[in-house]
Amino acid sequence: MDRTDESLIALRRILRATELYERDLASAAGVTPAKLRVMQIVQMKGGSATPKALATQMGVSQATITGLVDKLVKDSMVSRVPSERDRRQINVTLTPRGLETLSRAPDALQQRFVREFEQLEDWEQAQLLSSLERVATMLDARDIDASPVLTVGALDTDKSERKRAS
Repeated sequence: MDRTDESLIALRRILRATELYERDLASAAGVTPAKLRVMQIVQMKGGSATPKALATQMGVSQATITGLVDKLVKDSMVSRVPSERDRRQINVTLTPRGLETLSRAPDALQQRFVREFEQLEDWEQAQLLSSLERVATMLDARDIDASPVLTVGALDTDKSERKRAS
């Protein structure tokens, strides 16, 4: 097997790992990786966060966060609560169901990656980052809006919605 085939196999394994993780997460916790990440950020911020803070931390637009929060509210995972300091501001807070979901969710795929990546030497991190950026460029994906959430498809669209849209 030549290096071209080996590199395509490695890319496919990464994509497949992402797909399998999504399936496992949906089975174990009933949420998408993007929804899980929103809830994790809210939890890290002490149980309450503004949509703007969520969008900033996830590296996505406020419209994307609004869609994710809408779905989480519908699923009773989070609620929107008016800020006590500024009545014009809304905070996203975890519900008991959201907290329970977080407790049973497996480690996010990106968390596994981060743990391993941070154990690499500085030069290895730089080399890997450079290689990944080069692959993104080779796939004409360098300018695609993305956040540090390993998932397939749009962040604010569930798999069931993607199937209906197809």
